[in-house]
Amino acid sequence: MTHLLPEAWHERQGLAELLLALGQAAGDVRFVGGFVRDSLLGHASADVDCATRLRPEEVADRIRSAGFKAVPTGIAHGTVTAILPCGPVEITTLRRDVGTDGRRATVAYTNDWREDAARRDFTFNALSADPANGKVYDYFGGLDDLAAGRVRFIGDPLTRIAEDHLRILRFFRFHARFGKGAPDPEALAACVARANDLMALSRERIADELLKLLALPAPSSTLEIIVSHGLLRPVLPEVDGDAPERVRALEAAEREAGIAPDPVRRLAALLPPDPKVATAIATRLRLSNSIRKRLGCAADRSVPAGAHELAYRLGRESALDRLLLDGRAAEAMEVEQWQAPALPIGGRDLLGRGMKEGPQVAEVLQRIERRWIDEGFPDRARTDQIVDEVLAARRDGKERLQ
Repeated sequence: MTHLLPEAWHERQGLAELLLALGQAAGDVRFVGGFVRDSLLGHASADVDCATRLRPEEVADRIRSAGFKAVPTGIAHGTVTAILPCGPVEITTLRRDVGTDGRRATVAYTNDWREDAARRDFTFNALSADPANGKVYDYFGGLDDLAAGRVRFIGDPLTRIAEDHLRILRFFRFHARFGKGAPDPEALAACVARANDLMALSRERIADELLKLLALPAPSSTLEIIVSHGLLRPVLPEVDGDAPERVRALEAAEREAGIAPDPVRRLAALLPPDPKVATAIATRLRLSNSIRKRLGCAADRSVPAGAHELAYRLGRESALDRLLLDGRAAEAMEVEQWQAPALPIGGRDLLGRGMKEGPQVAEVLQRIERRWIDEGFPDRARTDQIVDEVLAARRDGKERLQ
């Protein structure tokens, strides 16, 4: 019999009191989902999710009686969030699906733990644990699948995908995170058969799931499976056959530079190196303005300047994008540790040296900045000398013209 180690939750402030209030002694509450799965693997889990036989209204009352704030975050679907000193804890009443349309489900409450587990996507996500003693309940072989590194749908994969089309992308994200070897063949066949279902999803949900996949340490092998089977074609037809190799090269550059994986940078590698295409895709996926601009900048793979100048011109983040996408890990390490200086003089300094106001001030300042960058961002004393030299050359040029 498998049990969770108590260290997984005993040190979380306020959690013991909440579980007592929710009827731990009577077996009315269990840990569920990712918290159980990750704890069994020895991974720290940021989120704690619970399921309960209690109705949402009673859950809220019991949370408040324990001295915590109750927030009805998903009351229509039976979820109440308790705000504890250790962080938020979601508590959801046991449910069963009444109907689904591929995007959302209509649910009804139940008292049956197995029935609630059966509506989850993968076997190891249906595990639950009794907080009173740590006993793990496994209705669908999730423990064996977790040990084997096998991502397997509960029941018929085609049916489960029809219930929620996003499960296609979730399957590959979990395979990239937990899978060992080739994906489950029945699940893969179902994902391929229902790939067009992705078109019914909002682009925000697709983008969110794709970025979660790309944030994993090494998603390129899984992306190779996705792309080779044409699974992104219905929603991202621009992704070409070379995309997984570009992501793999980026993974290697990030590791060499000691720079953490960045999902937006990985998305830039996945997309074609064309700023207009990258910007259009970012707009289609309804990504934020800042991400859209970053993708457009990263899609221009040229690195015409030195690493420090690139960081000064584009900012550190975009400079890292271009350098790592170009495989220049050593220069990326330099930029990661470099603090870009500010040009130590401005337009007022030039006016103070006798220049008249007008567009020529900006032009001269640009010449000075160009020299300052070329000389490696020197200090104020050398910058003043550069100013003198540029102004002298300007005066000399005017005199010659006369």
